[in-house]
Amino acid sequence: MTTSLRSTLEFLLYDWLQAESLTARERFADHSRETFDAVLDTCERIAREKYAPFNRTVDVQEPQFDGEKVILPQCTHDARQAYADSGMLSAAQDYDMGGMQLPYVVESAAGSFFGCASISIGSNLLTTGNANAILVHGTPLQQQVFAANEFNGRWAGTMCLSEPQAGSSLSDITTRAVPDEAPSAASDGAVPWDQDPLGPRYRLRGNKMWISSGDHELTENIVHLVLAKIPGPDGKLVPGVKGISLFIVPKKLVDTAGQLTGERNDVALAGLNHKLGWRGTTNTLLNFGEGKYPVRAAQGGGLDGRGAGAIGYLVGKPGEGLKCMFHMMNEARIAIGMAATMLGLAGYYASLDYAKTRLQGRPVQSSASAAGGGKDASSPQVRLIEHADVKRMLLAQKSYSEGALALNLYCAKLVDEGRTGDAETAAQAKLLLEVLTPIAKSWPSEFCLEANSLAIQIHGGYGYTRDFPVEQYWRDNRLNMIHEGTHGIQAADLLGRKVIMQGGAGLQLLARTMGATIAQARGVPALAGYADQLAQALQDVTAATQAAWSTGNPNEALANAVPYMQAFGHMVLAWMWLDVACKVLAQDAMLSIAANAGRMGAARYFYHYELPRIGAWLRVVETRDGTCIGLPEGAF
Repeated sequence: MTTSLRSTLEFLLYDWLQAESLTARERFADHSRETFDAVLDTCERIAREKYAPFNRTVDVQEPQFDGEKVILPQCTHDARQAYADSGMLSAAQDYDMGGMQLPYVVESAAGSFFGCASISIGSNLLTTGNANAILVHGTPLQQQVFAANEFNGRWAGTMCLSEPQAGSSLSDITTRAVPDEAPSAASDGAVPWDQDPLGPRYRLRGNKMWISSGDHELTENIVHLVLAKIPGPDGKLVPGVKGISLFIVPKKLVDTAGQLTGERNDVALAGLNHKLGWRGTTNTLLNFGEGKYPVRAAQGGGLDGRGAGAIGYLVGKPGEGLKCMFHMMNEARIAIGMAATMLGLAGYYASLDYAKTRLQGRPVQSSASAAGGGKDASSPQVRLIEHADVKRMLLAQKSYSEGALALNLYCAKLVDEGRTGDAETAAQAKLLLEVLTPIAKSWPSEFCLEANSLAIQIHGGYGYTRDFPVEQYWRDNRLNMIHEGTHGIQAADLLGRKVIMQGGAGLQLLARTMGATIAQARGVPALAGYADQLAQALQDVTAATQAAWSTGNPNEALANAVPYMQAFGHMVLAWMWLDVACKVLAQDAMLSIAANAGRMGAARYFYHYELPRIGAWLRVVETRDGTCIGLPEGAF
């Protein structure tokens, strides 16, 4: 598995994306192909030794709550410690933050080994995203106390958005935050709420649901980033998203030096969610300010929200919580796309190995050798991979998963361009990434899940038993269509905002970028037909976008947002494969290397079997088909 993944990563990273060219930039000047390879070596080894052998273990030994603490198997502690010791938590950070100043595209490639080995153990993506959000929006002291201790591995991080009654509808959250009227104890005396050096200090009360890694004993502290509403002057919560602010709420209280004070914050684990997949990662319901762990209160303070509740420190400005949190959400969405991709690849590698060794059936005889073209029962059985339909299923998995990996690494390279490119390059990279983020998250979540389904199919009846890993890969991957914004939310974001924002500037930039690949491919005889096919797909998607919005009615335009996203995603993946194919043929015109022949086979499969599917998806979009939105509830 790791040999195949490593060779694929090296081709995409070095040959296709030219990641070494980033070392010419000041931020990455200390790096080289050798340092990049050393990071890949380290992550590949840790994933092989600390993650892969325990993927089944963490699936069957789910987290348990004994009433006081969450119990996880020892292998989870060991894997998390090995990951933290590797420095990957702060890989992309500045040297003075203890980081490596590694390009994000290299960090993403290195992190893929962990996703392929055991996504259920996890690779602490929320901790990194949490710390990055604090780096961007927090005060210098918040960065030093909270972000730095997450990057160095002492503490872990979460994001707390959803609530039991609100789900993905953040405008309906009811967790409230009020100024803390109980002065905190400090070395120089009591500190009023608005003068606390860690930030304006509030008391939070409410409930949060679906919090990944919400409680555990893997680290000495957990830093929760919590969305809560600050009441208006009348004491009531403001409807909608106004008033939503972001707060740092540590599990255990800390001082300005980043040391634990010995006092537990009023954050209580209400229960664990027992999930279909990702069972090795705790998923929790958390209660903030319920009084289980009372925190110091002002004399006479009661449970009316004034002088009681969990202590939290405001991040950024009041009312700008969503702006701050979505910095983390966008990173998490790309990371979920990569997680889905690696599960797809894990299933592909497993079913490929199985197909190469499992004997099953015999070849159909030609009519010349057997009447009617039957099978010769006396002939030896053949391996599964010799059957055309099994090759079809393997090619589908390969085209989905390796294509998704190319997309995710391309998006990671855009992150680097946005951070370190010149002004024009950075602006274009950020705009292009805005358009591609819903696809980078959702397309792998849907089609790499389909890859896992095909991996089960190749295994036959064994595929849905626990004797083989592919059923676990499917279960783990099924969560990703919901993680960090459901499929429908991503589709509405794509069609309802991303492709029409700034007068369609993002879609126009994508079209120009794709156009460059199309022009290059038209100069290669073997790819000219694919170039024309992609150009037509781009034209069809553009026309459907315009038709969807032709009446200006959002209900009509967005009624078929998911089919639109499916078609848009297939177009983007076809672009990825065409661009990859251009590089393959430039390197190896005769396809003498087996890996390159496989890449061209996957590209051919995608253009022959997958891209033609977009017609049906776009048809309901461009006609603003009302079948779904128009059916009355009683008809169901």
